[in-house]
Amino acid sequence: MTHMHVAGSVHADVAAAAPQWLSVPTDVNALDPALWSSTVRRRPDGALEVGGIDVRTLVDEVGTPVYVIDEQDFRQRARAFRSAFAGWDVYYAGKAFLTRTIAGWVHEEGLFLDVCTEGELRVALEGGFDPARIGMHGNNKSRRELEMALRSGVGRIIVDSLDEIDRIEELCRRHEVRARVMVRVTPGVEAHTHEYIATAHEDQKFGFSITNGAAMVAMVRCHASPVIDLLGIHSHIGSQIFDTGGFEVAARRTMKLLSQFQQATGIVLSELDLGGGFGIAYTSQDSPSSPEDLATDLRDIVETEARAHQMPAPHVSLEPGRAIVGPAGMAVYEVGTVKPVDLDGGAQRVYVSVDGGMSDNIRPALYGAEYSATLANRTSAEVGALCRVVGKHCEGGDILVRDEYLPADIHPGDLIAVPASGAYSRSMASNYNHVPRPPVVAVDQAQWTTLLRRETLDDLVGLDQGQVVGTIPQ
Repeated sequence: MTHMHVAGSVHADVAAAAPQWLSVPTDVNALDPALWSSTVRRRPDGALEVGGIDVRTLVDEVGTPVYVIDEQDFRQRARAFRSAFAGWDVYYAGKAFLTRTIAGWVHEEGLFLDVCTEGELRVALEGGFDPARIGMHGNNKSRRELEMALRSGVGRIIVDSLDEIDRIEELCRRHEVRARVMVRVTPGVEAHTHEYIATAHEDQKFGFSITNGAAMVAMVRCHASPVIDLLGIHSHIGSQIFDTGGFEVAARRTMKLLSQFQQATGIVLSELDLGGGFGIAYTSQDSPSSPEDLATDLRDIVETEARAHQMPAPHVSLEPGRAIVGPAGMAVYEVGTVKPVDLDGGAQRVYVSVDGGMSDNIRPALYGAEYSATLANRTSAEVGALCRVVGKHCEGGDILVRDEYLPADIHPGDLIAVPASGAYSRSMASNYNHVPRPPVVAVDQAQWTTLLRRETLDDLVGLDQGQVVGTIPQ
């Protein structure tokens, strides 16, 4: 990975060659099916097609940049998780990407839904989602958010602090309701992922530590409350995780905690949430597990730990988000400039600038996430050139795809598609440099539907309540 120096990109540790995992393609037009949604293919004329729609036609209609969600692929992945984990509860993690339509798909495919803010909860409810099938997350839920969750009747609230438990009790008494809660714990697992998306080690903001006894204190506190029903405990070890080793450690420690709580109180807590974080393929170096393999491994882990603690196996829930919507989405951009740059040692890198950037996908700049890309509007007979796909923003770190082989004849006006863009792209988008956020369209059976319209400059200026002192010449 390239590491940015605090003094600026000129001092960065820049490698002139492609990373070891990225090989020169024998066919620069080939598509790796592991990276793309199930309906993506190249048409006979070379352009990409998704959901039966030529991306060029879609771009003519809605412009670029644009996020494209393959509805058939999304539904297939949701069904795969529901089927593989039959008997357990599968919560779609709305933070990955959520709209009213997406909430409707999740509901229709028989999944539960996880939200973590008032905004996500409102979108879910307005999408017709049954509140009893919603879980409410968040490490700093406001009274307003908790009140909305309680009054709407969400199925469970995942509590994250003693302050929150106090707020829940206060609101329950005020509105004469009961709260169903799970206690989020930190099992002390060092997940093999980036520091910013690892969430189960001790030194971070989420949950109650098992190690120092805080988790047990919170559980007893909830159990003793006259207005709170304690369902069980919740653990989430991180994101973009490819093996179940971390989940095995988390299950061992959380189920030991369930056993200790039973010994201390005589109460059997029947529910355990192991969270989500299942990885997907962003590049050829990624090898994610299938839902079926994950289910086999996780069931074995839970059953083994239950036998070890001589306790009944808990009712387990999981929270895949990225693993469902990530591969179902792609982002499409238009090339604006192509700039070969000579590097030390005689090497060369081609900087391909597109009409988006870190405002519509912050992940590469935020924690060095790697992506792939392909030419989307045509094929090429040229060899592959080592390219870096960058955005239009005023940051040296405005990189969308750090290393990729694209045709040597790539030029302004070409379209580039970036796979696996369904999760944490639009949901983390910003208006940096006053750039409007792109639209999101769903495609299925040669039809497209707008899920989120494109923001306009009028939208942005409309938020500015400053005094207007002049007019723009016509």
